[in-house]
Amino acid sequence: MRVVSDVPVDTYGRTVREAMIRTAKLHPVETTVADASAAFENAHVHLLLLVEGTTLRGTLDRRDLIGAPRAAPALRFARLGGRTVGPNESLAQVHAAMVSSGRRRLAVVDPGGALLGLLCLKSKRTGFCTDRGVASRSS
Repeated sequence: MRVVSDVPVDTYGRTVREAMIRTAKLHPVETTVADASAAFENAHVHLLLLVEGTTLRGTLDRRDLIGAPRAAPALRFARLGGRTVGPNESLAQVHAAMVSSGRRRLAVVDPGGALLGLLCLKSKRTGFCTDRGVASRSS
């Protein structure tokens, strides 16, 4: 892929909705720290999505669990701030912010907090994961 100004060409004029994956693995709000830690054993997992029905209640990355008691509810250590994005945001702007902050995953939510998908920046930071790519790794 050709890159212009460190932003992949295919992000211009696109929205987050067009690049998000829709098949993200979800975890119930009852997930424990031990369960969350086990999920992070998969190197492809960077952000856990804790949901209640269709509503995103929290997100976890590995650092959130440092020192947390294994039997505790993982939701107690979860955050939403800085880890969510709206579906109609500019993909180019969100990409630039993700690259500058070092964040590779953002939950995509509607204004009411319903989870719509996951924006998943590839390790080279020049593009986004696709549903097809995620499915190929799990089979």
